[in-house]
Amino acid sequence: MSDLLKKGFFIGLGAAMSSKEKFDKVVDEMIAKGQVSPGEAKDMMNEFKEKGEKKNQEWSTQSEQYFKDMIKDLGFVTKEEYEKLESRIEKLEAKHEE
Repeated sequence: MSDLLKKGFFIGLGAAMSSKEKFDKVVDEMIAKGQVSPGEAKDMMNEFKEKGEKKNQEWSTQSEQYFKDMIKDLGFVTKEEYEKLESRIEKLEAKHEE
């Protein structure tokens, strides 16, 4: 994994951990002050988690497409394209041997 990807991953991981810790603290304070019940807090936590997972999936999809586009722009072929070409060459070689 390149240094840039590693740094991006760790930045995202750090931000997620920091956000979760801050959220947990705020929710705990709200429970202590009686602003929300433990059940409501649990619902809030679940909603926060679901939104985080959704955003993570969106980011993963976007970054995957970005890297596919970058690889294509650089002139690299995909594994599927390579395998398709390899299959065509094998077929042509088999015909030539006949």
